[in-house]
Amino acid sequence: MVFLREILEELLEGKISPEEAEKRLRLLCIREVKGIAKLDIGREIRKGIPEVVFGEGKETADIIRIARKYSEGEDGVLISRLSKDQMEALRREFGDMKVRISESGRIASIRKNRVSSTGGKVGLLAAGTSDISVAEEAKFVAENMGCEVIEAYDVGIAGIHRLFPHLEKMLKEGIDVLIVVAGMEGTLPSVVASMVDVPVIGVPTSKGYGLGGGGVGALTTMLQSCSIGVLVVNIDNGVAAGACAALIANRTAFLSRRHHKSFKPIGRI
Repeated sequence: MVFLREILEELLEGKISPEEAEKRLRLLCIREVKGIAKLDIGREIRKGIPEVVFGEGKETADIIRIARKYSEGEDGVLISRLSKDQMEALRREFGDMKVRISESGRIASIRKNRVSSTGGKVGLLAAGTSDISVAEEAKFVAENMGCEVIEAYDVGIAGIHRLFPHLEKMLKEGIDVLIVVAGMEGTLPSVVASMVDVPVIGVPTSKGYGLGGGGVGALTTMLQSCSIGVLVVNIDNGVAAGACAALIANRTAFLSRRHHKSFKPIGRI
């Protein structure tokens, strides 16, 4: 961030005291949109996850005001659970240069600069076609955190043979973590976790019939998984799955780069 650099330079040059620098840094942490929101500026630098604004239930005008405030700085912002009208409003306001939208995932990003690749790789499986919207939300978040996402959809246990070629490809590509999205009884994450040596993040969706519908059945199955290595997020929460997967993949990529830089051969074979 430009403001952060200016403060640090003034501190190094002796123009301001440590106390004054601390005061200014604290002021940078929050930027307010008067009356509706206090924005966590610098979250992407601090946590590696951009700010995510939940769009559902918000007025379109308020979403535009929040996004406009973020566009003044260097941080990116994601806006989830958007309606079609809200997506169109963002396009009109920011244009294709700043806004990127996943219509199927109902999520958008506003940022000045393109996201740099981290080298992290995320695998993404969706059990059924009805689960794709949640999977696309997860994919969008992980990509906005610099990861490459390799996806395969409609590979649920009703036709388990469809899964294996895609899973084999993902493992050959060197994925660091797998997101597995499933509705109905939510068995797919357990099946996948029994066959792979990477963490599996299960995402229950609200697709299903009758008792256990609304995602409760899938959530219960994933939480009761007998396969070791399954982590579970809330129902339909593609944002959390994408963010957690990207944190794992990015950390793995970072440690891999550091290892290769520090590695020195001790002799010839």
